[in-house]
Amino acid sequence: MLKTLYLSLFLTNNVGRPTVFVGLKNYGTLLASSAYRASFQATLIYVFSVVVLTLTVGVLLAQAAVQKLAGIRWFRTIFSATMGVSVSVAAIFWLFIFSPSVGLLDQLAASLHLPVINWLTTPGWAMVAIIVSTVWMNLGFTFLILFGALQMVPTTLYDAAAVEGASPRYQFLHVTLPMISPTLFFTATVTLIGAFKSFGLIDLMTAGGPNNATNLMVYQVYRDAFLTGNYGQASAESMILAVVIAGLTWVQFKFLEKRVTYE
Repeated sequence: MLKTLYLSLFLTNNVGRPTVFVGLKNYGTLLASSAYRASFQATLIYVFSVVVLTLTVGVLLAQAAVQKLAGIRWFRTIFSATMGVSVSVAAIFWLFIFSPSVGLLDQLAASLHLPVINWLTTPGWAMVAIIVSTVWMNLGFTFLILFGALQMVPTTLYDAAAVEGASPRYQFLHVTLPMISPTLFFTATVTLIGAFKSFGLIDLMTAGGPNNATNLMVYQVYRDAFLTGNYGQASAESMILAVVIAGLTWVQFKFLEKRVTYE
């Protein structure tokens, strides 16, 4: 971290050695760059979408998995299976799904006489594809943690709520969610930090394209450091990213933790 901060204050040669001290010029150049601001905006959209969708779907899957239904153990295994899938394998899987020629989604759309979408070559849809892929990758961990939390909720609370005539929806909102709020807070924090650091799926599926639509902040660091050799600017980008993550994490602890019920 200290070395990165040091390099961010210099111009560097193509092997990362500092050459000229420029102070905060690298930061000023970035903040004045429309391309970097677009990358920052795309990152916020991506992170917000990934966190909200991962938590929402994770809670719903975990809630379904605690039900005493026939064959539910198989579904529990399926829901947590993405934890054992590497990023490269997941990228191949989703590239096959989103492929414009042999992709499952476009074949399904064609069979239903619906418009065929070029998922990975259209800026807006490419972001959707990356978000969906990332949520799928995150679901295994999120589901497992939330499933464990739901199992720890005392059944007596539900029995008491049922006696009072509370509907299943009311029980979920006013019993289940408050009781698992510490776990939700933990998973939200971990998912937020992980989303900001997403790299593998983007590199393998879109390489930041099309037209830089999926060029998130971490991928911009990679581009500047290892593709163009601009280590000073890449170091400044890394420091900005670290400050943004730390700031949003602080906001979570400052405001969201107040809504957490610790028992």
